[in-house]
Amino acid sequence: MAAKQGMPASALRVLEEALGMDLTAAGDTAEAVAAEGAYYLEQVTITETSEDDYEYEEIPDDNVSIPEGEEDLAKAIQMVQEQATDTQILEQKTVLPSKQPTPEVIEDFLCNFLIKMGMTRTLDCFQSEWYELIQKGVIELRDIGNVPDVYTQNMLLENENKNLKKDLKHYKQAADKAREDLLKTQKERDFHRMHHKRIVQEKNKLINDLKGLKLHYASYEPTIRVLHEKHQALLKQKMLTSLERDRAVGQISGLQATLKHMEIGHNYHASEIRVVPNSEKENAPEGPTQKGLREAREKNKCKTKIKANTKDSEFPTDMQPNPNLYLCKENIGPAKFDYKLNNIFRLHELPVSCIIMHPRKDILVTCGEDRLWKLVGLPKGNVLLTGFGHTDWLSKCCFHPGGNKLATSSGDTTVKLWDLSKGNCILTFEGHNHAVWSCTWHSCGDFVASSSLDTTSKIWDVNSERCRCTLYGHTDSVNSIEFFPCSNTLLTGSADKSLSLWDARTGNCEQSLYGHMHSINDATFTPRGHMIASCDACGVTKLWDFRKLSPVVSIDIGPSPGNEVNFDSSGRVLAQASGSGVIHLLDLKSGQIHKLMGHETEAHTVVFSHDGEYLFSGGSDGTVRTWS
Repeated sequence: MAAKQGMPASALRVLEEALGMDLTAAGDTAEAVAAEGAYYLEQVTITETSEDDYEYEEIPDDNVSIPEGEEDLAKAIQMVQEQATDTQILEQKTVLPSKQPTPEVIEDFLCNFLIKMGMTRTLDCFQSEWYELIQKGVIELRDIGNVPDVYTQNMLLENENKNLKKDLKHYKQAADKAREDLLKTQKERDFHRMHHKRIVQEKNKLINDLKGLKLHYASYEPTIRVLHEKHQALLKQKMLTSLERDRAVGQISGLQATLKHMEIGHNYHASEIRVVPNSEKENAPEGPTQKGLREAREKNKCKTKIKANTKDSEFPTDMQPNPNLYLCKENIGPAKFDYKLNNIFRLHELPVSCIIMHPRKDILVTCGEDRLWKLVGLPKGNVLLTGFGHTDWLSKCCFHPGGNKLATSSGDTTVKLWDLSKGNCILTFEGHNHAVWSCTWHSCGDFVASSSLDTTSKIWDVNSERCRCTLYGHTDSVNSIEFFPCSNTLLTGSADKSLSLWDARTGNCEQSLYGHMHSINDATFTPRGHMIASCDACGVTKLWDFRKLSPVVSIDIGPSPGNEVNFDSSGRVLAQASGSGVIHLLDLKSGQIHKLMGHETEAHTVVFSHDGEYLFSGGSDGTVRTWS
């Protein structure tokens, strides 16, 4: 039995009205397909087969549902056909009729052109005359025609080109801004990278400094132990002295009572008790307590003693020329760098802090942290004189220009002047609040300058025995001070990383030099005075042009600190005493650095002989080493 059904025309019309489109052609195609296709119902007998060998085919679920109670075969076939027809109609591509662009008339084209060009007066004239001709009937709108497509396309292309140029301009501006942001970001990146590297370097330096400080503090433990033992011994001696005194007082009281009893009861005339004269007391042995009291009385007597001539000294105005100006022309020989360790003198029990040469003789003076200074003869190293008097470590010493006096600075906040012919202290300057690091004589011999941990420097008058001026300006400890040769100019180096030049007559700071990144330990002039050398706590040594007051060169010999720098008599060789125990010799002509290895511990000071043939260095082990 076969059933054949076609697509009803009413369904196509309803769909066409619903979609609002002309689907007649599509409907004809659907009717043709429906007419050609036929559906048959055929009875088939299914034989039973094995369920294991049969392969079932999966039937796709087309969401076809038959309402319950209406399981009529004809209705089911009709519903399936209608759904298939609807699916075909919806799947067909609906082509909308393209709208033909309306060409622009000549009138609008001309008006738009005049408006675009800004020709308003021409536009008014054109419109008035144009509409006047139209009203008179001279011109028919139908005969005018339209603007050719080429002009319209040119205008569109021109507008599009203008828009593209605007976009291009905006993109260029955005690209320039992005380029500037990129450069700024790269600069910030480089800055932060450098800052990070500097922080890492400072951190490593601090770690090394902490390690060095730990080792430095560990070296003080034996000294502290010895001092503690001495302190305990003195306490015991004091206790024994107190017991002896109490015993003597008791004996005297008993003798006085006995004498009184004898005089009253028996009229017995006892012999008088003899009082020991002062001369005999002085000759008698005295204990440490009596010795300390006697020294304190003598010190007070020295303080209360007033000189007859209290007039202040005058700073020289007509200074003599520097005798070292033409020294380099005389020393035409090559500079010496091949020094070798010649001898070792053990002069102090504690570290050597300073070595200086006598201005005329082959004699040197050494200062140590054992509170002593020693006058040493060369070349044998025999001690000619030893100075006692400071109550704390000595930091620096300096010869009088005449060579007959010595100035020493100490951690006991004082500066002392010594007469080398007698070996005694002739004057003590007191006024600093903390330890004094350095001292220097004026070339006239009437003034001494000192620098201290209290961030100040002082100028002392030797004749009036008072402080003439205090130099304020540094913000940290002033570690070094030196007079410019044959002048009234002072050079100071401070832990605030700066060098300062002062006028000793007024006490004013004339110039400050900046460039060091760490605390400055020492600074000095060349013998000619045209250059300054300075070293800091990180081992960096800098050379400065004194005439231009500008840096010349910077040499990093770190990371061990540079403790002291000194020039030879020709000014061509600079020696640096390093915290690593190495003596560095810098050739100022070639820039080469030579090393002298010989100290087992830290090197604190270094100085050349007058002829440059010998070099003397002092270390923290209390020894002075000679190099030749």
